[in-house]
Amino acid sequence: MTQPLPGDIFDVGDVLNNTYEIDRILGRGGTGEVYRARNRITERLVAIKALNRQFSGNADYIELMKREEEMRAIQHDAVVRYTECSLSDDGHVFLVMDYVEGSPLSDVMMRRRMEPRELLIIGHRVAEGLVATHAKGIIHRDLSPDNIILRHGDPTKATIIDFGIAKDTAVGARTIVGSEFAGKYEYSAPEQLDGQVTPQSDLYALGATLLAAWRGETPFTGATPGEIIRRKQKPLDTEGVPDMLRGVVEALTAPNPTNRPTDADAALDMIDAVLRPGQDTHNNIRKERSPSKAWPFATVGAACLGLGAAWFFGVFDGLRRQPLPVAEPFTLELTAADGSTPTLTGHAPDPETAELLRSAITAGFGQPPTGEIIIATGVPDEAWDDEVGVLMEQTAALETTQLSVADRSAILSGLAADIATRTAVIDAVDAFAAAYDWRISVNLKAGPLVLPTDALRTTLSEVEDCGPLIIEGATDGQFGLTDRITITGNLSEAETRDIITDKLEPLVGDRPVSLATQTLNPAICTIRRVLAEVPQLDVPLALTDGQSGARNLSGVFTVGQNPVVDLLIAQEYGSLSLQIFAINNDESVINIVPNQANQNAQIDRLAGAQDGFYRVRVLHTLAENAADRSKLAAEITNDALGKIEIIAVFSHEPLFEIVRPSRESVAAMAEALQTILAQDFDNIIGFSSAIIDARP
Repeated sequence: MTQPLPGDIFDVGDVLNNTYEIDRILGRGGTGEVYRARNRITERLVAIKALNRQFSGNADYIELMKREEEMRAIQHDAVVRYTECSLSDDGHVFLVMDYVEGSPLSDVMMRRRMEPRELLIIGHRVAEGLVATHAKGIIHRDLSPDNIILRHGDPTKATIIDFGIAKDTAVGARTIVGSEFAGKYEYSAPEQLDGQVTPQSDLYALGATLLAAWRGETPFTGATPGEIIRRKQKPLDTEGVPDMLRGVVEALTAPNPTNRPTDADAALDMIDAVLRPGQDTHNNIRKERSPSKAWPFATVGAACLGLGAAWFFGVFDGLRRQPLPVAEPFTLELTAADGSTPTLTGHAPDPETAELLRSAITAGFGQPPTGEIIIATGVPDEAWDDEVGVLMEQTAALETTQLSVADRSAILSGLAADIATRTAVIDAVDAFAAAYDWRISVNLKAGPLVLPTDALRTTLSEVEDCGPLIIEGATDGQFGLTDRITITGNLSEAETRDIITDKLEPLVGDRPVSLATQTLNPAICTIRRVLAEVPQLDVPLALTDGQSGARNLSGVFTVGQNPVVDLLIAQEYGSLSLQIFAINNDESVINIVPNQANQNAQIDRLAGAQDGFYRVRVLHTLAENAADRSKLAAEITNDALGKIEIIAVFSHEPLFEIVRPSRESVAAMAEALQTILAQDFDNIIGFSSAIIDARP
């Protein structure tokens, strides 16, 4: 995962347009950056593409962003969906689009050799997307492996991204954006170098992409502009490419556009014909019959005569046994979910093997599978069925499984109960692939599918060191697989955040976790732990600056400032009593109400009601203190920096029988509170608090 850097356009946690909360950076380029964000209203994950400020004012780049935003009109599953184009408060133009979960083709082709049929399926899917985009008059111009995402690792769900603007390049490809050329030299059609772009230019890029993915490397187009131009006039080198893929690549990448398919629709027909020979194309085009094939009755008669002769000469029995179909590739599809009936479809070389495969599924998943297995020829080798059985056994630990096998390649996706199970399955599958020389792509999510909050509560209670930690974001007491878990509360040490993260990781799976906690000092947390069972009241402690009278919403005060604190209490609570004290970071407690100079604790005796509220001044201005020494005041000094908490405890009767000393230790106050809570818990109604953050 790309790590955040200090100079990034946005930071994790930033909220754009009061809607999109940034949660990670996905990539950087010369013109901007791409982020993942969460819509705070709908919870939908989106991708945010932002231009650097110097490009956000450039008309050429803005035009490219506008062109990309026009993609909103295209609604096709093979094309990323765009939502809006906007401007951040600090002047960055950004696009909002769907977040496509999966790996770019550029990553997959570097990890493993891709099968020709797999690449043709990707080409077919991309061609479908190009049909939709070209129909709207939009040409991609920058189609390449890094702009094709295999959604959840599935070739049948390949998705085109990045329309109209340069982005972070992959595998050394160079991207140029200007008035004449936009694209990557390695994948651009020859005519693009002259600034001429047509829909067929995208077809060239698709062919070059398929060739690069087969070879597992970015094509070399030359080291100088002159060499690039000369190489682009020649056909691409397809030596060694399997025939079924080679013909498609050569047709798509013909240097002369007139020799390529006329449009994306024609390219789709061509790929369709290779994938499904003998069948009608995706448009169900019916070819015109020639006159020589217009004699059905004569043909049937000749066939009958031939069969009669065969019977006569005793060879009809052989003709009656129809040859088995040929499966290219030899496939199996296993779909299973915990508690439901698994489904197994595909091919087997004989009925005995088919039954063995079904038995393996029954043993692994606890019930026999449904689905049809076709007996066919074309099995890669005699050991294939045994190896497939071993591979399927590795998936039995998953809660949901989708295993697609084609010859000696496989794609495995699904859900593991937790991260440990996912790791174990991935390790087992990797070991299998190495032992039997298979190519396997694995994309597993870590669960559990449903996570009750109670499963987190026990773990959090073990690390609570500054009062209770609150779990937010659950629906009906549980989290779905994609729900965000938010933990709020206070901690005594910053290191506790890492401890919480480590303890939650094996429980939450792939769910995002946000720790919205604040770190207080150990003295404050000593009292917080004692008050853990006491309700926290929504009674505000207002902070203001003693010199200016300005309201301080952050709680941050610097050296020389005079923090003033007022407790605002509704008039109906006038008969209640207060115990107000300040907890310093030097392990001391200052008792403010009541105190030795003013022993009143009842609210209506501490202040007069006004506009329905009692305003009880807890800390006064320096001027008030100078006029009346019984009115406590504070000034921030260099020897008393850190967090100070003001706590007001509400009770029916005075909390303590005697007035406590002006200053005492945190340990003494904690012990006294514990005694009161044990003896007369019902006397206490609750408490409210405020933090003064004293800084240099």
